[in-house]
Amino acid sequence: MKPRWRRCALILFIAALSSFTIPAQGPEPSPLSQKEDTTLPNGKSQKDEILKAEYQQNLKDAAQLTELAQQLQEDLEKNDRFVFSITTLKKTDDIEKLVKKIRARMRHN
Repeated sequence: MKPRWRRCALILFIAALSSFTIPAQGPEPSPLSQKEDTTLPNGKSQKDEILKAEYQQNLKDAAQLTELAQQLQEDLEKNDRFVFSITTLKKTDDIEKLVKKIRARMRHN
């Protein structure tokens, strides 16, 4: 029984050693697969222009988000009951959608 355990341990040791010594053979990245920075006809970087447009859209969405949040606060303050209207709930949904759009654009960068 002992020789069997020794044999298994030896095989496991060799397998572990070979996984460290043999480099992984994967597909090499081709030069075409690497993203190159494309320039626009006006000479500006396409990536920079996209980032600039996304930044401007984030500013607009943030302003709209602030406005919706203020409207929501006003709606909540003028309700003296503990029941909310459908429009108040819709505003919370709109706020959530705007936040998700802004977050997605920020993670994209």
